[in-house]
Amino acid sequence: MKDLTLPRIVLVTRKTPVELLLEQHGTLDQARFYLESRAQRIDEYEEIHERVYAALARVSTAIPPDQRRVRVDRGDLDRFLFAPDDVIVIVGQDGLVPNVAKYLSGQLTIGVNPDADRYDGVLCPHAPAAAAALLAWVAQGDGPGYRVQGRVMALAEREDGQQLLALNEVFVGHQSHQSAKYRIEVDGEEERHSSSGVICATGTGSTGWARSIVEQRELDIDLPEPEEASLVWFVREPFPSVYTGTSLNWGFLRPGFQLVLHSEMGHGGVIFADGIEQDYLEFLSGQVVSVAIARDTLNLVVPAEESTT
Repeated sequence: MKDLTLPRIVLVTRKTPVELLLEQHGTLDQARFYLESRAQRIDEYEEIHERVYAALARVSTAIPPDQRRVRVDRGDLDRFLFAPDDVIVIVGQDGLVPNVAKYLSGQLTIGVNPDADRYDGVLCPHAPAAAAALLAWVAQGDGPGYRVQGRVMALAEREDGQQLLALNEVFVGHQSHQSAKYRIEVDGEEERHSSSGVICATGTGSTGWARSIVEQRELDIDLPEPEEASLVWFVREPFPSVYTGTSLNWGFLRPGFQLVLHSEMGHGGVIFADGIEQDYLEFLSGQVVSVAIARDTLNLVVPAEESTT
């Protein structure tokens, strides 16, 4: 019988390459034939599949038998209801963590790397063999060996109350390659823009899209650290004209400050987080979005000696 006083363990995974091939081709033999006809082999896909499921089995075995557990696929996250005291265990690549983080509200999160030969393990730093020690540490509530890293998140909120959380960055722009048209307000200044969109990145996201923009522009700035209460925003390719400006093109957001955008797009305007384009908010003419530091952080359990970078 399950002990209802213990927090539920939510195991989050995503489909492996083999599972995706089976969805497309029906059988493993057909998938193998398909790949071989294109001078590819299925062996590596099968190895990835085996390592993921070996890691999942190791983690599952480490969960006490009387503790509630449930497994959720990435594709079902938008329909899954997380409880406030759930403990989230993510088994997979680092990119799976932002996919989950946007649906959380402060729950402890553990990232397990099933394949250290292929995945960096920045957000999923733990080996499957550490699962028992990690869950024991969570049950004790504290102790040596691990700590909780509160990674800052960004919050995008529409004028009607709709919200999106982001662990890496928020994007506001046009869903196609057309120019995004909007008015931007920040630090008491305002400007009308036509650009390739705006991103607002956290310290976690500063190693990705934001870093690329900084290097491309040759900006001499220090980007936020993952636990630093700061966001950085950039306008992508602002276009100067008699009607649009380019002076407001990047900056930092500290606590209490926000970036506000007023849409002037009759169609195609979107807001999405962490690169998940299918999970978006509309951003059409007359609609307004504000981006600021989120109240909640991603409470990621990391080794005690790990730095914040």
